[in-house]
Amino acid sequence: MRILVVGAGAVGGYFGGRLAEAGEEVAFLARGRTLEALRRDGLFLTSPLGDLHLPEVEASDNVSRLGPVDVVLVGVKAWQVPDVARQVAPALAPGGCALPLQNGVDAPAQLAAELGADRVLGGMCKIISQVKEPGRIEHLGAEPTIALGELDDRPSERTERLRDALKAAGIEAEIPASIQATMWEKFLFICAVSGLGAATRVPLGELRTTAETRRLLERSMLEIHAVARARGIPLADDLVARTMAFIDSLPESATASMQRDIMDGRPSELEAQNGAVVRLGRETGVETPVHEFLYHVLLPLENRARSARRGLEREPAVAPR
Repeated sequence: MRILVVGAGAVGGYFGGRLAEAGEEVAFLARGRTLEALRRDGLFLTSPLGDLHLPEVEASDNVSRLGPVDVVLVGVKAWQVPDVARQVAPALAPGGCALPLQNGVDAPAQLAAELGADRVLGGMCKIISQVKEPGRIEHLGAEPTIALGELDDRPSERTERLRDALKAAGIEAEIPASIQATMWEKFLFICAVSGLGAATRVPLGELRTTAETRRLLERSMLEIHAVARARGIPLADDLVARTMAFIDSLPESATASMQRDIMDGRPSELEAQNGAVVRLGRETGVETPVHEFLYHVLLPLENRARSARRGLEREPAVAPR
């Protein structure tokens, strides 16, 4: 199986590296310092599950040199997905598919708009990892896991083949009964802790032990649950309670990647997380006051980060709502 990994960061770098280690034909679409590092030194992974150094990896910033591929593993930030969809379309072989691993629930539709729905899977990953420096990924914890499935949940040879390849690479992989529900389950967790963490600028231990912010965590998850149910997503009645128990089990110092991006002045996944809850809630007639507050209070910081990235100090990247 030939696999194109878009983004050799904390997600794509880890999963792509393990697939290459297992013997799959893996290529990386990268740029800038990351591309230079991959070409010069290869890819390094450090992990409690075993370190890895791939001294030679196939990497390019020109997608035409990397195709055709059977699978595109989309490991970039959520706000980068529409651009990625346009770039990788020519690289997909007939019958090939794209597997998004972003936080949020918008990526499959964004990819399908360019590639066609029949060439897109639903996907979700779990991993705690970070980029130590370009080309060097540190896996900090959590069992690296990927859930995938056809968007209509039908059985297919390509999902089974990809699941088996992931398992052979030491990655926990599953095809759940409902990939949409699985994606929303993670969305409910990550969106709540990301938005509140970014607004308060404190780690998870303080969020969950302060009575007021603990209630806000629960309310924010209940809003997402209501939006999902209104959209026909079969989330369990006890999901919020189970997610709070999971939050209580995490390290006190834990922070979400969106929180870290906002605190560091970088473009973040605000639009794909809290912003998406507001948008999808309005589409389905569900009120989301906690997420509306979080989205609006964080939006000036998001616009500042995006303007600085583009060198346009006065042009907001996201229109206020």
